[in-house]
Amino acid sequence: MDGQGKEGSTNGGGAGGSDQCDVVARAFVEYYYQTFDTNRAALATLYGQTSMLSFEGHMVAGAEEIGRKLLGLPFEQCRHAVCTVDCQPTPSFPGGILVFVSGNLQLAGEEHQLRFSQMFQLVPNEQGSFFVQNDIFRLNYG
Repeated sequence: MDGQGKEGSTNGGGAGGSDQCDVVARAFVEYYYQTFDTNRAALATLYGQTSMLSFEGHMVAGAEEIGRKLLGLPFEQCRHAVCTVDCQPTPSFPGGILVFVSGNLQLAGEEHQLRFSQMFQLVPNEQGSFFVQNDIFRLNYG
């Protein structure tokens, strides 16, 4: 991942908690965007039945609907370049992590990159891993 130095991170909680938060957030971000760029259909497994996605203001809920939305985006190939990853533990979901990402998106056949921001709320599941409870994506114009 490009440009993800510690200097831009703002992690809350104790030293051990913020280190773990950072490790989980960065691993998730790397996996998410690599999967998005190479096998978008596999992203639905990261969401649960109560998950919500807001993509450019259009909201969908549930893993199946989110998977359909992501597969139905009007481009087939893209490449994400992550610039920053910030995370915080979320007391409202014990063990949860709020992740904020900014970066650039290159669509196949397009000359210019698009800037984007995306927020994920990661919540622990019963298997000891995480799922995406909330996901908000926006292109940044201007």
